[in-house]
Amino acid sequence: IAEKISSRVGQSIVIENRPGAGTAIGTEIVVKSPPDGYTWLVSPVGGQGVLHAMKAKLPFDARKDLVSVGRIAYGTVALIVPANSKAKTVQEFVAIAKANPGKMTYASSGTGALIHLTGEMFKLAAQVDMIHVPYKGTVQIIPDLIDGRVDMALDSLPAYLPHLKAGRVRALAVASRQRSALLPDQPTMAEVGLPSVVSFTDYGMFAPAGTPAELVSFMNKEMLLALGMDDVKAKLSAAGIDVAPSNPEQMRAELLDEYKKWAGVVKAAGLKPE
Repeated sequence: IAEKISSRVGQSIVIENRPGAGTAIGTEIVVKSPPDGYTWLVSPVGGQGVLHAMKAKLPFDARKDLVSVGRIAYGTVALIVPANSKAKTVQEFVAIAKANPGKMTYASSGTGALIHLTGEMFKLAAQVDMIHVPYKGTVQIIPDLIDGRVDMALDSLPAYLPHLKAGRVRALAVASRQRSALLPDQPTMAEVGLPSVVSFTDYGMFAPAGTPAELVSFMNKEMLLALGMDDVKAKLSAAGIDVAPSNPEQMRAELLDEYKKWAGVVKAAGLKPE
């Protein structure tokens, strides 16, 4: 996307990857940057809500300190089980979990991560008692899931696609509002009776608060043009990402919804912010 925008506007764009602390490090850098249109943030929109819900003290609030520019794409979250799991459907998985309270496990990419809270959301909706097993990342989860050392992961789908195709794991449902183009035959959580289980990795662009509206509008327009290009869509699709551009107002509404949703999950699950 940056490459396309750069070629159109005739100005180089430098990508700085600043991972860590659940996106807090990169976000804080942008929050503290001048609102002059030279610094932008690409971050999971829902991830900002998760961060706020799980961190007791943050030096910023994305609702106040950032301006929404527009959503870029969605990454699908799916309920994935080992290939040898007895559960062939979500309903069967829930039945097995209810018959074995406190014994079945679900993996996450770390305590306080979006995937952790998605697992808690599932537990609340399905009314099951499961043990959370935090890992350092999806790469560490996959071999244990394949071998059946954990019973389930509600995780971002792309990393699992090769293993799904090879038959090493199975997907029972997706947590998005609509079926995923990557797994068109798999139902949504709403279709299997758990409509409150809605989780996805939504990538969006932000700017520091105070960035002039005309610059936000300009960047949104350039972003939409880039996302409409066939080669850009093909690259994102190959990475397991569904292009889903929006205007600033739509992304802002989604941000507020994600803040409310994850705060509710944390409270209902009895989790304590760090």
